Amino acid sequence: MTQTLRSTLLLLLCTVLIHFSTKAQTWEVYDYDLQLKSRLVYQSIALLSDAVKIGKNENGLFLLSSDYKPAVQLEGKEVYQFLEPWILMKGEKGIGAYHEYGQKVLNLEFDEIQTYYNFLLARKGNEYWVYQRGKGTTNYLGELDEAKISKVGQIISRKGNSYFLPLSSNPDRPFEKLEDNDGEYILAKTKDGYGLVNVEGNLVLDPVIDELQHTKGNFYYGFDEGQYVLIEGDLVQANIRYNSYHKITYQDGLMLEYIHGKLRRVMEGDGILLDAVGMTEVIRIDQDLYNVRFRDGKLGLLGIKGWLVNPTDSLEKIENGSEGYFPARKKGQYGFVNREGKWLIKPTYDLSLNYSEQIAAIKSGLYWGAIDNYGKVILNPEWEEIKAFQGGFGVGKKENRFYLFSKDGNQLTPGGFNKICRIDNGYFLVENDQKVGLLDPNGKQVLSTEYEYLKRERGNWVIARKNNKSGLIDEKGETLLPFDYEEILIDNANRQILVRGSYQPIVVVEPETQGRKRKRGN
Repeated sequence: MTQTLRSTLLLLLCTVLIHFSTKAQTWEVYDYDLQLKSRLVYQSIALLSDAVKIGKNENGLFLLSSDYKPAVQLEGKEVYQFLEPWILMKGEKGIGAYHEYGQKVLNLEFDEIQTYYNFLLARKGNEYWVYQRGKGTTNYLGELDEAKISKVGQIISRKGNSYFLPLSSNPDRPFEKLEDNDGEYILAKTKDGYGLVNVEGNLVLDPVIDELQHTKGNFYYGFDEGQYVLIEGDLVQANIRYNSYHKITYQDGLMLEYIHGKLRRVMEGDGILLDAVGMTEVIRIDQDLYNVRFRDGKLGLLGIKGWLVNPTDSLEKIENGSEGYFPARKKGQYGFVNREGKWLIKPTYDLSLNYSEQIAAIKSGLYWGAIDNYGKVILNPEWEEIKAFQGGFGVGKKENRFYLFSKDGNQLTPGGFNKICRIDNGYFLVENDQKVGLLDPNGKQVLSTEYEYLKRERGNWVIARKNNKSGLIDEKGETLLPFDYEEILIDNANRQILVRGSYQPIVVVEPETQGRKRKRGN
């Protein structure tokens, strides 16, 4: 992975591990008019969010004010994680926590801390504590085999074979199982059966159902007293949305009901999605998308609101489409059909992908090409890969080089690049020989591949790195701040630019008239 792509990925991480320099550095602060406003002496500065800035000086780590003055000193050697609004600090004895406003809430002595918006779950060995910000208290939960924060914000703990909800109104009530899922309710099991628990930790479905499992959203599929049930969670009282004594199967996100042994209904979380006679097969091809085949050989594409492609003859497969075109297969070859199941593009390709901006990638043999919405070939099938069109341009790969091309098949980058990466506002980062450049939204190269790192900022500013030095340039390559710096940070919240120089502050020792020595930093 190149330095450019690695840096781009690091910007997307929700957790931050920060190592601070051990030597003091001089930072200059500029306003958006590129006027020098002040100088700072910090070993390191990190902008964790618009509101959270951390600096390290000879006295330790500090939360900084908007003008970068030390506001709150933080204990510990480093920032372990920043999970807004919590700052986890790492020290000699373990991990502790601060709120982003500067309040220390957990000492630096824990092995692990799990975060939620308004509370923390901390572990030391097999002992657990919970800090609740609304109450401002830290409570001991005891020795546990495990504990975790569920998606709904309840703590699920286990001791031996029993599970508990320590934040609920009945924290000592044992369960045989407490199961987290993608819905807003916890699946609970006792000796009497299955039930549901809401975000407050209260039962909204008494645990009396023989079998129950989560399907999607807030829907659950179950079996009780000889009948199948579909249940929807509710904050006060869960609802049975559908029940039947006929067999309902559930597998791979697909529920089917059989009447007298014959497939009759495709089920959704809240009831019947399709009731039709003569179905022989239903295949789930994607979330809420099904190929439905009938005894007369017809095949249709069923979505959450009904038919996306009406059942039609002789199709082997229909895939999810876009722009009114649906990839479909007949006799092993792909083309495109419309919502009525009529061919828009005849099946002549080994594979076809979705249309994007009226262009679709198609595969013939080993290679990819591209066609327009009339089936006209705009790129011959000689490409190793073709990515979907965005903003009027596509990206193709040939002989391990990437090229940008327009909707009429024109190659805008004749020589190609080792890599082309779409970034914000239609721009492209391009790379050759581990050096990066920039293409504008029209595909024109505005910065040549001579930089070690590029990052677009507000307006037409670009943070660039060349010869191991950072500078600020515009998209024409004009220098705004020279390539003299070790690091450049943009503080958009305060409309300021921070640059870290490569030189150390000089300490001058002068004699005092009273016989004492005074230190002064220049």
